[in-house]
Amino acid sequence: MTSAAAKLEEGLIFIGQSNAEQGGGVECLELKLANRHGLVTGATGTGKTVTLQVLAEGFSAAGVPVFAADIKGDLSGISIKGEPKDFLLKRAEEIGLEDYENHATPVVFWDIFAQQGHPIRTTVQDMGPLLLSRLMELNEVQEGVLNIMFRVAQDENLPLLDLKDLRAMIANVATRGKELQTKYGNVSATSAGAVQRRLLVLEEQGANHFFGEPALDIKDFIRTAPNGRGIVNLLAADKLMNTPRLYATFLLWMMSELFNELPEVGDRDKPKLVFFFDEAHLLFSEAPKALLEQVERVTRLIRSKGVGVYYVTQNPRDVPNNVSAQLGNRVQHALRAFTPIEQKGIRAAAETFRPNPALDVERVIQELKVGEALVSVLHNKGEPSMVQRTLIRPPSGRMGPVTVAERQTLVDGSPIQGKYEDALDRESAYEMLQKRAEAAAADAEKAVKEADSGGWGGELGKTIFGRGPRGGRSMGEQITRDVGRSVMRSIVTQVKNAIIKSIFGGRR
Repeated sequence: MTSAAAKLEEGLIFIGQSNAEQGGGVECLELKLANRHGLVTGATGTGKTVTLQVLAEGFSAAGVPVFAADIKGDLSGISIKGEPKDFLLKRAEEIGLEDYENHATPVVFWDIFAQQGHPIRTTVQDMGPLLLSRLMELNEVQEGVLNIMFRVAQDENLPLLDLKDLRAMIANVATRGKELQTKYGNVSATSAGAVQRRLLVLEEQGANHFFGEPALDIKDFIRTAPNGRGIVNLLAADKLMNTPRLYATFLLWMMSELFNELPEVGDRDKPKLVFFFDEAHLLFSEAPKALLEQVERVTRLIRSKGVGVYYVTQNPRDVPNNVSAQLGNRVQHALRAFTPIEQKGIRAAAETFRPNPALDVERVIQELKVGEALVSVLHNKGEPSMVQRTLIRPPSGRMGPVTVAERQTLVDGSPIQGKYEDALDRESAYEMLQKRAEAAAADAEKAVKEADSGGWGGELGKTIFGRGPRGGRSMGEQITRDVGRSVMRSIVTQVKNAIIKSIFGGRR
């Protein structure tokens, strides 16, 4: 009989039971090799979400914090104690899980749109020009303009925190194109306008919710509950899925932040944090080469920070070869083969496993039932285990989503409640550029007042037409004075309009 608790004490996460007659037995994930990343694949409805839940519960029980994108909301049930349903008890008996019990896992809910969890924000300057360029799908020239804008903002101490800062700064740089050309390079109004249009598209996708303060402290993902269990951080991604570019860039930003913030720790007894990226194909679909290279780089190097990354998707082909090569722990649910391309994909998937002489892997992939999977994990010194047809263990939490009321109760009782809820809007580039505009407008108004009180217009009239009787103004002085006023007001209006355009991009 299998004891999941005993396996955990041995540094293993119990995944399921394979057929002993085919050389199998207890299939477990070794915690010390869990940061070598992994891949969970399978067609819709074959059990990927339950497998993800089982793995997340296993990591949490081992004291490892988890982050996962909850695409359909089903994974949220992990936060509620499950019910001992007959089919779950039967599965536990089939695999010899003698200590199976239902329990809840500590969860913190997150939501970029701040509707189903704590808001997640970052600043524009923390995101940086590279990821922003990918997010806005800029070409090389437009990306250059964005890089110049970031450099000018840095040199002039103009913090870029939210999208209104970004819009104001782009407009400012475009207006000062000739002034900045010698030091920073050419900034064409056409390219700046294109960036502004892409920024408008970004705003329409709801990105204004993501950029701002207080910015997320990435270490808030690395928490344990008082009972020692790792906290599972769930990102509500049902709405986010409608903007796949924002979803993909957000995930990449998180991995980059972790890579930059966490120290090198080498191989540990267990990971510091594990990421599960559901619908992983969105991270790679139509991604530019530069973005793919960054994903590959982060996936390859973040292991040394003690972070494991697990991609969850429908087909192994969704993940580029250079990334797939980094994924050592694999769970393959059933695939369907209705077309020649799909049949070729099944052959390719079968070839990624270490062969098992007792299994026709290509055939088995198409025969797997719901809750069954082909499992191959790293063991010993990092070599992959022989692939086994495995019955996945039943989860301990609820299979299915939480209710709105249950979610709100958990959000209100969260250990970080109140830290990110209220947005801040401190002085940054937008406000600073606005003050510059007001100061310049005040100087122009002062010039008008000087003209009204007998400045250059009045003196010119006196010179040409002489002084009026009894110290009054002559007709010539009055005409010149009125002309001077008109000229100065015209100048002030032009100055104001130019300043406003540089701050607001022509929108008032």
